[in-house]
Amino acid sequence: MKKSKIFVACDTTKLLKIKNIIKETQNNKLKIGYKFGLEFLNSKNGRIFLSKVKKKIIFADLKLHDIPNTCVSTIKAIKDLKVNYLTIHISSGLDALKAAKKVSGKIKLIGVTVLTSLDNKALREIGFNKNVKKIVLHQAKLANKAKLDAIVCSAQEVKIVRKIFKKEIITPGIRFTSKINDQKRVLTPKEAYANGADWLVIGRDLTKGNIKKNTQSLIDHLSQ
Repeated sequence: MKKSKIFVACDTTKLLKIKNIIKETQNNKLKIGYKFGLEFLNSKNGRIFLSKVKKKIIFADLKLHDIPNTCVSTIKAIKDLKVNYLTIHISSGLDALKAAKKVSGKIKLIGVTVLTSLDNKALREIGFNKNVKKIVLHQAKLANKAKLDAIVCSAQEVKIVRKIFKKEIITPGIRFTSKINDQKRVLTPKEAYANGADWLVIGRDLTKGNIKKNTQSLIDHLSQ
C-alpha cells in the first residue's frame, strides 16, 4: 500500500522547535517532507540550518513572484541548499515561469495558484472579476504551458486542476481538527486525497502541542 505523502509546514524561526518537529514526525506509516517558508528562510539561522539538513525531502516555499530575471537569479542563489521543491506564483506570468523552469535543474518547480486564504470576496477586493475556480483553472493551463513539475492549489480545486494537469498536485489548507484559523478553503486529509491530491501540506494541526500524538491522530484519521 502506498504511503500518504505529507509536507509538514515548519512555520517557526526557532531551531529547537524545527529539530523537534523533524524528530517527532518520523514514522514508517507516512512519507514525510518538510516545508520551510519565508519566515524561516529569511531568519538569521534558517539558511545555515537548511544547508546542513541531509536525507530529508525539503520544500522551499519562497513563492517567487517577480520579473523573470529576478526569479532566475533567486533560483541560482539557493541552488547550494539542495532543496527538492520550490514555489513560484503562476501569476508571475508565462515568461517568468518558463525562465525559472529553464534554470531549476533538479529542483521541482511548483506553480502556486490562488492562495487558500482567499475566497471570491477577497478576490473581488483585489480586483479580479472571475471566481476562484475559473482563475485556478486558467492558472493550471499556464503551468502546463511552462512545463512546471507541480501545482499548489486548494484541495477544493484538485478535481478541476487534475483534468488538465497530470503531474504532482500539492494541497495546503488541510485540517483534521475543527480549527481553520486564517484559511478560507479547507478540507480534511481524506477529502483531499479523495479529490486526487498527491501531497498534503499540514502545519498547525501537527506542530501545535504534542507533535507525536498529533502525527498519530493523522495516521488514525487516514486509516479510518
